[in-house]
Amino acid sequence: PPQVSFTLELEFSCSILLDRAEVTLQATSDSTEATPEDNVVKVSVPIRYEPDLFLSSNTNLHRYEVHPLGTFTHSSGPEFTTMVKVQNFGCYPIQNVTLHMALPALGHRQATILSVTRVLADNATCVLQPSPEGTQVVPVPPEDLLHVDR
Repeated sequence: PPQVSFTLELEFSCSILLDRAEVTLQATSDSTEATPEDNVVKVSVPIRYEPDLFLSSNTNLHRYEVHPLGTFTHSSGPEFTTMVKVQNFGCYPIQNVTLHMALPALGHRQATILSVTRVLADNATCVLQPSPEGTQVVPVPPEDLLHVDR
């Protein structure tokens, strides 16, 4: 039997959000058919909208002190604030967005180089948790800054 293939391209409006797209296809002929009931098909497909997410970060500390190996003091350094923002530039709303951040926490000889003191969240839920079971935190390799090649 003869076959016809074609592609449908649908365009959606930002003002009306649909869960499904329904298309009815009907074939007609001038001939007399024994089974005309199979000339109509209804296709219903779910619609998923593509988000347009933008991730940005900003920190108030842009200077870092590096000390020679062995002179590390155990006092805490200056507090700094890092802001992470997730924006949806698309016209479709999104739900259940999860952002995972891995923070470098250990340095030479397992010294703590970062500790989170406060988490301020706007329109989000933040959960602090240690590394997942079985995941090792790779320490920052030591650098001997007293050795300089001249």
